[in-house]
Amino acid sequence: MLNIYKLMDQAVETGASDLHLSVGRAPVLRMHGGLHDVEGIPPLTAEDTEALVREITPEHNLEELLKVGTTDFAYAHEDKARFRCSALRQKGRMGMVMRQIPNNLLSFEQIGLPDLVKSLLTMPRGLILITGPTGSGKTTTLATMIDWINQNRETHIVTIEDPIEYYHEHKRSQVTQREVGEDVPTFEEAMRRVLRQDPDVILLGEMRDLATTSAAISAAETGHLVFGTLHTTGSARTVDRIIDQYPTTQQAQIRSQLAVSIVAVISQVLLPHASGKGRVAAFEIMIMNSAIENHIRKGETFKIPSAIQTNRRQGMMMLDDHLKELVAEGRIKPKTALLAAQDRKTMEEHLLGAGGR
Repeated sequence: MLNIYKLMDQAVETGASDLHLSVGRAPVLRMHGGLHDVEGIPPLTAEDTEALVREITPEHNLEELLKVGTTDFAYAHEDKARFRCSALRQKGRMGMVMRQIPNNLLSFEQIGLPDLVKSLLTMPRGLILITGPTGSGKTTTLATMIDWINQNRETHIVTIEDPIEYYHEHKRSQVTQREVGEDVPTFEEAMRRVLRQDPDVILLGEMRDLATTSAAISAAETGHLVFGTLHTTGSARTVDRIIDQYPTTQQAQIRSQLAVSIVAVISQVLLPHASGKGRVAAFEIMIMNSAIENHIRKGETFKIPSAIQTNRRQGMMMLDDHLKELVAEGRIKPKTALLAAQDRKTMEEHLLGAGGR
């Protein structure tokens, strides 16, 4: 008999990042970036998927699923792992995608983040943006950063998430975690109230609209260290995305605000390891300095990549340069680097010159 708990056990045992449940196919595990059917289980029927979804979906989420067609929630599978679940209807039938959230927080070394980033986490105020496509490990990176602050600083950390993924215990810091839809109705409402909760550090799960973006920038300006995420790749594109949220008449003002409030933009992608086992994170790191501040203020974000390249001694790094390093170290294949590159033509020329393909 099909059992959602045994499927979650298998996801944990195999180190799968995701578990997919869909009518017409056996349960699917995403491992090392690829999709693999769970062996020994026939294609799921509509009755199968509905039973599996209903088995772990809270009642109020089930009501939302039936009403609007999608619902998101987090589920703790004993003490083995947590899952971020997205239950949905497709072709009138239920399905679900479950992202595994490991119980153990990763270290900077395990993620591959340079130690320089730790110095950013000691800043008393400002905006640190973690960006990248869906599934690029942004949540894991943020959790590692919050855990470092929790261990090393005496602060009040407030996280606003949908849903809460990693649980943080109180260490040197006090941690308040608020779940949108459970503890507070919306991101906007949470951000409107957060400044009355004596925060030092604020983690905003997603800067998804103008109201939350404006609140995050204001909080960074008024003496708080704010972390936010965006689904962008590259520092220049990230700044452009924020500015483009605003009406044309307000864009000059927001450029000035961003120029003084941004501390750093860290963009990341998650790539298959050359061995075929596991994945590797590649990063672009932009740290605010006078040159980049000037480019943002003047609306010359296209000059940001050049500023990053000329300030490598400050710890900045272009994504394509990190990809080249990972190829040279044998951690990713040249083909992988080419597919992930921002400038594919230049990357191809580099790889050919280095003897890779």
